[in-house]
Amino acid sequence: MKDIINNLSLHRTLSKNEAKNILINISKGKYNNSHVSSFLTVFMMRNISLQELEGFKEALLELCIKVDLSEYNAIDLCGTGGDNKDTFNISTLSAFVTAGAGVNVTKHGNYGVSSSCGSSNVLEYLGIKFSNNFDFLRKSIEKCGICILHAPLFHPAMKHVAPIRKELGLKTFFNILGPLVNPSFPKNQIVGVYSLELARLYSYLFQKTKKNYAIIHSLDGYDEISLTGATKIISRKEENVYEPNDMGLTRSNPKSISGGNSIKESAEIFMNILNNNGTNSQNEVIFANSGLAISTALGISLNEGIEKAKESLLSNQALKTFNNLKKLC
Repeated sequence: MKDIINNLSLHRTLSKNEAKNILINISKGKYNNSHVSSFLTVFMMRNISLQELEGFKEALLELCIKVDLSEYNAIDLCGTGGDNKDTFNISTLSAFVTAGAGVNVTKHGNYGVSSSCGSSNVLEYLGIKFSNNFDFLRKSIEKCGICILHAPLFHPAMKHVAPIRKELGLKTFFNILGPLVNPSFPKNQIVGVYSLELARLYSYLFQKTKKNYAIIHSLDGYDEISLTGATKIISRKEENVYEPNDMGLTRSNPKSISGGNSIKESAEIFMNILNNNGTNSQNEVIFANSGLAISTALGISLNEGIEKAKESLLSNQALKTFNNLKKLC
């Protein structure tokens, strides 16, 4: 590992196979914590290359506990995080709104590392139990239209990295990898990223697959459609910039979509929105993100997807979906 870190410090990049083998060796505990921490830190100081990202992705997918839910033609909604914006749990709420609209969801998520409250933090607090049992996951998606794939249960090889990431408390390339390594290999995916360069990398990777996708980057830095300004959306067919009014929605103030200062506060915001007690800004940001997911999965226009998202939330179908899942746990 010393030689690897020295080479990286000289601005050399890894080949796909080198990156893959290093991550496999990390998963086997072959390097000490100091070396792993230094390795992660390198990628905080320079951008990851396409070959490196491909190698890391291949390693995690090779090592993960796979779950075949392909028959459900599901979608995942997952952001990279790391945008330092501390919004409420937009993609997780949007997952329930999407499922409430009749689109199956396999939601990949984890505890927060660089943010105060990740997807798994808020769901666990609200009584959602996590499992990698195939029968339970299948039952979840059949009865509720959604199942939760808590990353540590499907990526046990990363147990050596988890405490180091937690101690660092900073954005690492594992933030970038998260949306790429859903163990159910969903056919449809919405990914929010924190930079335009990362959006390009994701686009190159997704173009090599048969995945139906949309990559989101709000031009003021959010890894979701924030409605605080214009948003770049890249799909297999096209690339567009949308202003809030293009979606029939209003521009938001950043403070209006901020998250709680604790898991408890984040959970309260989460349930307020599901119970139709959210603010207009909170609701509209959910309509935009879940609307994009619905339109991507169903092959309809974004505005049609947004209308279905509104119906899901305002008719309490999203809340019903959440409550049904909680009953299964």
